[in-house]
Amino acid sequence: MDRAGYLSAMTQTETLPPALERVLARFRSMGREEKMASLVAYAKKLEPLPPHLAALDRAAFTVAECQTRVDLFPEFHDGQLHFYADVNVRESPTVAAVLAILFQAVNGLPPAATLAIPNDVVRLLMHDIGLAGREVGLNAMVQRLKRHASQAAA
Repeated sequence: MDRAGYLSAMTQTETLPPALERVLARFRSMGREEKMASLVAYAKKLEPLPPHLAALDRAAFTVAECQTRVDLFPEFHDGQLHFYADVNVRESPTVAAVLAILFQAVNGLPPAATLAIPNDVVRLLMHDIGLAGREVGLNAMVQRLKRHASQAAA
């Protein structure tokens, strides 16, 4: 099975958050330049960090594996998770874009939606873009989101 067939089969068989499934399907149909332009557009959609979170001690929220500083904040109310991030969008548009895509897919949903994000979502999004140097940090962010979701579900 070729890569496109694998990606198609994966999204049909896994239970993905619908918004994430739509983004992955759209990215599969795009060329490199279109994907880059789309990532820039998504980066601009990252929700700003609320003041009450900005005042917290960041040590527990920093994703150390990222090349640039990224702080991820979960909020869990009434069975629903909502994530926020503090990242310099101008310095790290790819990081901001991936977070915006993931947050749009899972914010306001139960923890199970975050836990359904495939572990290889970064590779699926970044296929053919040439940003392999960012994958370690991006994957660490996904794992951090899942850890927060797992804690919320417990």
